[in-house]
Amino acid sequence: MSPQFRRVWGAPIVHGILTTAGLVSALVGDGVWDLVSAVTLGIPVATMAWYSARRSN
Repeated sequence: MSPQFRRVWGAPIVHGILTTAGLVSALVGDGVWDLVSAVTLGIPVATMAWYSARRSN
C-alpha cells in the first residue's frame, strides 16, 4: 500500500471497520456487547465532531 493511498483512504476504512464492528456487536448480544457497540459507534462520531469543530474555528 502506498503512503498516498493510506493518507487518502486510511481514515474512511478504519471508520467503516469500526462502524461495522459496532453494528454487529449490537446485534450479537447484551451486557459487554452493548458497551463495545457504544464505543465503536461513538469513535467515528466523536472524530467527525472534533474535525467539524476544529474546522469552524
